[in-house]
Amino acid sequence: MGKIDNNKQMKRESLLDSAFSLFIDNGFNKTSISDIVNNAGVAKGTFYLYFKDKYDIRNHLIAHKASQIFQAAYTDLLRHPDIQDFEEQVLFITDNILDQFAANHSLVTLISKHLSWGFFKNSLTFSPFSDAPAIYTIYESLLSHAAYTYRSPELMFYMILELVSGTSYNAILHQQPIPLEDLKPELYDAIRGIFKQFRIRKKRNVTESTKKTISSAQQPDHPAPLRATQ
Repeated sequence: MGKIDNNKQMKRESLLDSAFSLFIDNGFNKTSISDIVNNAGVAKGTFYLYFKDKYDIRNHLIAHKASQIFQAAYTDLLRHPDIQDFEEQVLFITDNILDQFAANHSLVTLISKHLSWGFFKNSLTFSPFSDAPAIYTIYESLLSHAAYTYRSPELMFYMILELVSGTSYNAILHQQPIPLEDLKPELYDAIRGIFKQFRIRKKRNVTESTKKTISSAQQPDHPAPLRATQ
């Protein structure tokens, strides 16, 4: 990335960071574009180079944060090459994401308040950088190495997302109906049930030697992790 492009990216991220802190501290309705640009230290005209209005920056912010959270979980997964099974990989990523939310309630509040499947589907294919993989690209890459074939992979992903978000929100923020750590075993059993429901057939048996081949070949096929951003 050239110096000009880098400066543009820094200004955009500064606006997103500013909007995030103000939306959390003051609420979306009580935050103005002037507040955002003043907090970011940029001219008001700069805002409109990147975003149409306050709703647009909120939507980009949610997609941006969702991508960061998922990417951090995926990067952690890559540190565990022993986890080869697709279903266990999804459970690992889910567990990591829930831990990230548990450590940052502001993210839960921001994302859950405005999340809908129509919007989140757009964020699944959102990439904050030209060389960064989208969430669904990672999902499809993991799926391509699965031991089973599944019917309607997108619907399966949707059901898992809805289950996780719907059951974990109150457990994270209010410890209700039970704390998150107590919820996790039940939640993960339910996710395994979804996988079982959508399985079509097991792929041809994979020998240990073939597994090793997949293990060495799998990493290059996977999208590169996002650059670290705050």
